[in-house]
Amino acid sequence: MAQTFEALSHHDDTLTGIRSIVHTMKTLSAINAVPYERAATSIEAYHNTILSGLQALLAGTGPIALPSVEPEEKVLVVFGSDHGLCGSYNETVAQAVVTAPELLAAEHPGLRILCVGAQMNDALTGLGITPEAVLLPPASAAGIGRLASDIVTRLDTIGRGDPHNRLVATLAFMQRADHGQQRPAVTRLLPLAPSLVAELAERPWVSRSLPIHSLSSDQVFAALLRSHIFASVFRASAEAIVTENAARLARMQQAERSVDDQLEQVKGQMRSVRQEEITTELLDVIIGFEALQGRERRS
Repeated sequence: MAQTFEALSHHDDTLTGIRSIVHTMKTLSAINAVPYERAATSIEAYHNTILSGLQALLAGTGPIALPSVEPEEKVLVVFGSDHGLCGSYNETVAQAVVTAPELLAAEHPGLRILCVGAQMNDALTGLGITPEAVLLPPASAAGIGRLASDIVTRLDTIGRGDPHNRLVATLAFMQRADHGQQRPAVTRLLPLAPSLVAELAERPWVSRSLPIHSLSSDQVFAALLRSHIFASVFRASAEAIVTENAARLARMQQAERSVDDQLEQVKGQMRSVRQEEITTELLDVIIGFEALQGRERRS
């Protein structure tokens, strides 16, 4: 059914408004990702410093025998989005949690889940997983430290002050991949991987000065372990927000292209309808002129 020029004009105005909103959302996604990318880069440098401290401890005291106590609690921290317009971002992470072999319900019947973001909570609930607590994601890069501190405190409380001995903690989040892609990551946080300790112990100490410390080795190791946990949680949170904004930016770019295509179609229809109206008006003028001339000849 052909539409009138007025209806097409109204449709064009609506699409133009939608495109303006989409363009604004795309711009905000690109701008918001920058401070979180810087935060992720900064925490990587901080984490490397923590690992260097652990290497220095191992260089001075020798290999540390990790305790072999059976963990009493199992915790999963899932990082997601609190807002929409980012496609299947949360569903992809939730599916990775469900299909991860180390997180099967049969192996972890008492698994406690901490969820970051209301959208992720909905995605997990849709798969039959009920989080124990839903945390608010940071509203700015400055809030990442607040969230990381909150999660570390909760892990410390669950682990009864000795998280390394009593706790198995896993992080699930979306991280950046090669060529601008994204992929979900499910990584073990606690207990500390023996391979990491062994690799640091075997790494040569490149310095003319030997590391020393005034505290006991156990106190230094506990402080480094807590800093390692904080840096790992901080990085996971920053990566989650960076990839969320990247996913939203990609969806807004797709939406912008779709709106541009529809605008082009509507404008083409408007030109066609307007041309038809002009042709009709010209024909009416010509027919009226011919009728007037015929009347004058008859007179």
